[in-house]
Amino acid sequence: MVLATLGTLSALPGGGHPSASADVTPYSGSATAAPRRTAPSHSPTPGAITSPTPGTASASASSRPARNSPSSDTSPAGGKASAPASGVPLAWTVDSQVWALNCSHDYVIDKPPAQVPPPPAEQDAGPWATAQGAVHGRETNVEISVQGRSSTAVVLTALRVRVVGRAAPAQGTAYAMDQGCGGELSKRYFSVDLDKDRPVAHSVAGNDAGTPIPAVSLPYRVSSTDPEVLLVTARTETCACDWYLELDWSSQGRTGTVRIDDRGRPFRTSGVKGLPRYWYGSENGARQWVLTGD
Repeated sequence: MVLATLGTLSALPGGGHPSASADVTPYSGSATAAPRRTAPSHSPTPGAITSPTPGTASASASSRPARNSPSSDTSPAGGKASAPASGVPLAWTVDSQVWALNCSHDYVIDKPPAQVPPPPAEQDAGPWATAQGAVHGRETNVEISVQGRSSTAVVLTALRVRVVGRAAPAQGTAYAMDQGCGGELSKRYFSVDLDKDRPVAHSVAGNDAGTPIPAVSLPYRVSSTDPEVLLVTARTETCACDWYLELDWSSQGRTGTVRIDDRGRPFRTSGVKGLPRYWYGSENGARQWVLTGD
């Protein structure tokens, strides 16, 4: 499922291979779309996302996600990315290498334990996972920091998941990164099950170090002085799913959609059921990968 987590957002009435990161350097690229305008204008810029035409596959409640063949490129990609300057009144950055509680995460790697180095610190996960050919196991966390480009409010109206590929779960071994967890981040949560034919984001309650956080649904407001954070957790038990996000916005009579992906490619999340699982601990007086028995 996907848990989309939003922090300290101002709610309006109403209302988890994701690949491992290969480059932790901020990136400006394709994760943007030109806004849809209310009056006719020149042709949209390349990569612009416009209103879907009838029959377009969608992960929203009213349409079905695309079932294209999974990408043949299974190597890790992306990581931290940022939106380039454009006519869109939003600026955002994306980090696909976020671990639960900053410590807990699984990767599927097609190597025996003797060939896998010790787990890295979270900030070094991208290069480590790339070197191992790792796929996110069970879940992928994508952190999106969003703010307006001016003091004018921009309303985030919808968050959709587009599943563009399904295949059997990746083969290999699951390696746990757990090294002692810290505190929970204050977020607001949305849940999406990637294993469903038509995944839809649902607002759910969360928890911050024992303090309940009520479910709060879109829409939300952002501006240059009121940045917000969305944490999307995509989970699957049954597939290696390729997916990306679409975030709808509205401001001063204009509307549009921005695509959130892994540096131009879909994120990828693979189930780990039935795979051997190791964590890094002490055995026979030595630090090494130890079979967990999960």
